[in-house]
Amino acid sequence: MKIRMLVLGSLIFAAILFFGHGYSSAQSNEPALKIGVVSVDQVLRDCKATANYREQSALENAKMLAEQDKLEKEIQALQAGLKLGTLKIGSSDYLSQHWDLAQKQAELEARQEFNPQQQMLKQQLWTQQLYQKVLQTVKELALEKDLLLVLERSEPEFPIQRDLGLIIGTHKVLYSGGCLDITKEVIARLDAAEAKEATEKSKSEN
Repeated sequence: MKIRMLVLGSLIFAAILFFGHGYSSAQSNEPALKIGVVSVDQVLRDCKATANYREQSALENAKMLAEQDKLEKEIQALQAGLKLGTLKIGSSDYLSQHWDLAQKQAELEARQEFNPQQQMLKQQLWTQQLYQKVLQTVKELALEKDLLLVLERSEPEFPIQRDLGLIIGTHKVLYSGGCLDITKEVIARLDAAEAKEATEKSKSEN
């Protein structure tokens, strides 16, 4: 009887080991969930397209300020001429100079109001277009690397100067250890695309 019980116990123990090993093997063969992360803030800040846009924007801003400065000097010259009293009040030259002064003052005010709005709208449109490129690039990399999910992982900068509630509400990924960070690859691809566009543009202009 003892021998039978010993043999039966050995068989049960072997069965447990077998099924336990089979279960653990099945678990290890299950495909791991591949998740990627990308810092959109870093991409927008460090990519070549942003540097090029800032350079172009600075040139346009300098040109606008130079045009405004020129108008201001012309206005000052016209005002100085009228103060001298060399022109007879009511004469055609006097009225013409007053008209020129009024036109230039109106143009300067219009430029001072319109130029900042124009710059802001251009920046919004450019940022939107670049973000669309970022999304497309992330999608392409995710497909190539068999990533099932890509999360945005930008970290808030401390101390927080903006609306704390907004930062907390939008900062979703608190930890991404083990996830594949594709931020640098996204930047590299965007830079390559930017260089290609610049080359094609240069060829078309020549």
